[in-house]
Amino acid sequence: MSSIEGKVAIVTGAASGIGREIARELARAGAAVAIADLNIDGANAVAAELVATGARAMGIAMDVTDEDAVNAGTATVVEAFGGLDVLVSNAGIQIVNPIEHYAYADWKKMLAIHLDGAFLTTRAALPHMYRAGADGRSRGGVVVYMGSVHSHQASPLKSAYVTAKHGLLGLSRTLAKEGAKHGVRSHVVCPGFVRTPLVDKQIPEQARELGISEDEVVSRIMLGNTVDGIFTTVEDVAQTVRFLVEFPTAALTGQSFVVSHGWHMQ
Repeated sequence: MSSIEGKVAIVTGAASGIGREIARELARAGAAVAIADLNIDGANAVAAELVATGARAMGIAMDVTDEDAVNAGTATVVEAFGGLDVLVSNAGIQIVNPIEHYAYADWKKMLAIHLDGAFLTTRAALPHMYRAGADGRSRGGVVVYMGSVHSHQASPLKSAYVTAKHGLLGLSRTLAKEGAKHGVRSHVVCPGFVRTPLVDKQIPEQARELGISEDEVVSRIMLGNTVDGIFTTVEDVAQTVRFLVEFPTAALTGQSFVVSHGWHMQ
C-alpha cells in the first residue's frame, strides 16, 4: 500500500458520525485533514482533538449546497496546507416518508445535500488535483463518495435518499473516466446501517410509518439481513476509506464497495 503521509484531505460532514471517524483515520495515517461541516464548532472541536495528537488539522465552515461556500472553503484549505490530494464527500441527512407524502422541499433538500454537494465539492477539488507540478505531471488524487447499501437497492420511505445514493455511482464512474489521465481515482463506499444519530432518528420514524415497534425496526429492517446481527461501525467505514485512499493504482477506480456485514451483497 502507498502512504498518505503528508497528503491533504478534506472530509465533509466530519463534525460527527462517520465523517469524524474518517477524519481521525486519515489523520492517523499521516494526512493533514480539513474537517468541513455546517457545524463549525463541532468541526473545530474535532480539529483540536486531532491537533492534540500531533496531527495537522483544521475546521472549516462549509455548506456543501452553497457553491461560493464550497469554493471558498476549498481554497482556504489549499492555502493553509499547500494543496489537496483527497476529498471524502460524506455530508448527508435523512428524511423518510412515503412517496405520496414526500414534500417537494424535502426532496430538493435531500438531492441538494447528497448530489449537488458531491458535485460542487468535486468540481472545487479537481483543479488542485489536476494542477501540474514542475515535472509537468498532474498532482493526482482520490475522491471517495459516501454512498450506501441504498446505492444498490431500495427500501420503502427513502425515495430521495435512494435516488441520491444511486446518483453517486454515476458521478463516481464518470470521474473515474475523466480523472484517469490526471491521476485522479474515484470510489463509492456503501455502508449498511451504522448506529449514528442519523440512523437513531430513523428508528421511531420508520416504526411509525411501518406500524411496527422500534425494536422490530432494528431487528428486522436494520439488522435482519446481516450475517451476524451487528451494525456496521464507523470504524468499518473509515478503515475502508483509508484502504481505498492508500491503494497504489487505479485498479479499483470507479468501483463501489459495500460495507454492511452482509446486509447487501453484490
